[in-house]
Amino acid sequence: MGRTPLEQGRALVWFRNDLRLRDNPALQAALRAGLAPVPLYIHAAHEEGAWAPGAASMAWRHRALAQLDSDLRAIGSRLHLFAGDSAAVLHRVAKEVGAEAVFWNRRHEPAVADRDEGIRHDLLASGVRAEAWNGSLLFEPWQLATRQGDPFRVFTPFWKAALTAWQPQRLTPAPERLPGFDVIDGEVPLESLGLQPVPRWDAPFWESRGGEGWAPGEAGAEAALQAFIDNGLHGYAQGRDLPGQRLTSRLSPYLHFGHIAPWRVMDALGDHAPGEREAFVRELGWRDFAHHVLHHFPHTPQENFNRRFDDFPWRAPAADELAAWQQGRTGVPIIDAGMRELWATGWMHNRVRMIVASFLTRNLRLHWRHGARWFWDTLVDADLANNTMGWQWAAGTGVDAAPYFRVFNPVLQSRRFDSEGAYIARWVPELRVLPPALRHAPWEARPIERASLRGYPDAPIVDLADSRRAALDAFASIKARAQTV
Repeated sequence: MGRTPLEQGRALVWFRNDLRLRDNPALQAALRAGLAPVPLYIHAAHEEGAWAPGAASMAWRHRALAQLDSDLRAIGSRLHLFAGDSAAVLHRVAKEVGAEAVFWNRRHEPAVADRDEGIRHDLLASGVRAEAWNGSLLFEPWQLATRQGDPFRVFTPFWKAALTAWQPQRLTPAPERLPGFDVIDGEVPLESLGLQPVPRWDAPFWESRGGEGWAPGEAGAEAALQAFIDNGLHGYAQGRDLPGQRLTSRLSPYLHFGHIAPWRVMDALGDHAPGEREAFVRELGWRDFAHHVLHHFPHTPQENFNRRFDDFPWRAPAADELAAWQQGRTGVPIIDAGMRELWATGWMHNRVRMIVASFLTRNLRLHWRHGARWFWDTLVDADLANNTMGWQWAAGTGVDAAPYFRVFNPVLQSRRFDSEGAYIARWVPELRVLPPALRHAPWEARPIERASLRGYPDAPIVDLADSRRAALDAFASIKARAQTV
């Protein structure tokens, strides 16, 4: 017969971006040690340095924490919420409840990783067992290296090494029962954390529109995964580029907040559509690669990986141009559709992310940090590793980046990947009156047709051909400068 909670040793399980009960290594570590888990969350956004969570991410976290608390209550426990200095809270709570250990799953953002390492040392020095686990990646950033022992800078050899080293991981169910504990001194209600925006502009995020509303939590993650397997996986390799069709997984926020483990995703894919499965699993590899790069090159959220771009002649942002890009008023339909989708849903189709990023960094020639900051604040899946690598890739400044001389033509991209203009019609309703062929470049329509567009811009805010040439000239200038040094 097992010990009662009063007799059993205790361990704090510190939840962060691992908001689930299944496949949770920190929770399992407590159970394996025979310790009663005391689940807690500490809101300490001020400890995340220059990249404190953005508004959309905070709105998701509010619902995610509420759902985790509900899931814990269903098995006899609950989530204890705190705010303030993480180290101080952990030490105080561990002392109050008599915890022998503190377990957590690692995060790899530089400021957070440094903080966590300091906390681990302090806990050990105070006689408390402190252990961190991998709860978010297929491979932790230091597990793969080149033959010379260096970090990877190119994805293909990284992924080849990953596939060679991969071993399926054991899945663990949620505990059937956990002990409950009284209120701990210093606990705060969820509403006091200020995660929900005022006014509630996030309300449309959670509305079910044809099954597209977000549902933070493990059940939402499982539903999204199953919907993808049933409806998207079999056409994924080509369909993932078509924003007008729902053929992507939409798992990114669920993975970021740890509602589902990536190894459970791989297991669920099983033997479904092997070629399509391979294409999708490769995207999980890109996610690991982004964390690999961030860990080994922690300066990249703020600085170019490719230092020759430190001398690139970025344009000073004109407030009206940057606002037009942010608000979906550039006059380029595919750009505007993507930016409006982002504002309305907290998410944007990946192909469109690349197009809007190319437009900002090439056609407007604005520094990639302007885009990274806007995405950071507006995406529900805002992840420092992925956001940084995505923007540096698009700008041509990062590892394995798109060559700067490759400038996406947004009209050609739109015609290729949204041939009927369905995506544009959904998010830029002013253009629905146009025939599909004209939705990609409404400035080509006849004056009588343009008159019916309800105030949509008559032309793009920059000439696409001229701005492309200016971008290539700017790149040529730093290339020539490098050759003369």
